[in-house]
Amino acid sequence: MPLDELLYKQEHSLYKQSYSPLELKSGVVCADGVGVGWYDEVGKPFIYRNTIPMWNDPNLEELSNYVQSTCTVGYARLAGIGESLDISNCQPFRSDQLLFVHNGEISNFQQTLYRPIRESLSDSTYRLIKGTTDSEHIFALLVQIWQSSPDSTLFWALGATLEKLAELASEYNTSFSANLIVSDGEAIAAIRYAYRTQAPTLYWSYDALKHPNQVIVASEPLSNNQNWTAFDEQSMLFFQAQSLEPRISLLKKFSAIGV
Repeated sequence: MPLDELLYKQEHSLYKQSYSPLELKSGVVCADGVGVGWYDEVGKPFIYRNTIPMWNDPNLEELSNYVQSTCTVGYARLAGIGESLDISNCQPFRSDQLLFVHNGEISNFQQTLYRPIRESLSDSTYRLIKGTTDSEHIFALLVQIWQSSPDSTLFWALGATLEKLAELASEYNTSFSANLIVSDGEAIAAIRYAYRTQAPTLYWSYDALKHPNQVIVASEPLSNNQNWTAFDEQSMLFFQAQSLEPRISLLKKFSAIGV
């Protein structure tokens, strides 16, 4: 699919959501940067990021008319309080085959989980962090957990990452919201999750008859058709290339600490 089909051409595309979101609670517009990641025909991941608003970025629109991919991850940024408008803080984040985006926040991140997350990382994973956002630190924790169990799936690694974050948040008396999407080009895992707060909205779309190999996950529905399903809080979606249908899981094991 051409990138512009997802980023620009839908009724409520990411482009439109950047300046006219319908369900954004933490601000008015997403004007603090834009990014898109995709995989080429041999599965190599690429990213484009910029610190300007998506609606002011003609380069991304030009690129989107040319690039096609079977797996795409896009993001319009609303910076957290105190976060700089630096390219290193723009998503998606990438490590080897992984592309990752996060919507949400860790409350009082610098004073609470900044150091505990870093102390849980190996030297190589620690060096992945180039910016200062809570999002990139969550990604580094995910990479650490996934690399420690190389035979595991993204589904398992994402769940284990949220479990570790919840443990740290409990220990350091903070809250967080974490809508996460991660892909290796062959599978995608997405989660809507919050600990002691409310998670942002998240939706998924799958049409077994018209588009049996296509799953779309978005903060807000990209169109007005009826094929969009809202994620429950503490729920996860997993879709593997060549599979017949997505797998949906409610993270019941987190229910006791995730309220």
